[in-house]
Amino acid sequence: MTTTQQVSSRTLTQSDLKLVNDIIYKSADDICVSIARSFERMEERIEAMESRLYSRFADIEDLLKIANKLEQGN
Repeated sequence: MTTTQQVSSRTLTQSDLKLVNDIIYKSADDICVSIARSFERMEERIEAMESRLYSRFADIEDLLKIANKLEQGN
């Protein structure tokens, strides 16, 4: 059996808004650090992806050179 409790709805007072503002203000540094770390991880992943792409392009270029040599030889 589930019981429900009704919460009275009330408007936010100025002191409520100040508390929320204080919490956000105190957490701002943590939030900024978290966002910065996320961007760093994203940058690392992009760089790794670029590296893999360039490596694959080099492999394709090598295969094309081999194919051209074989074609010219025949």
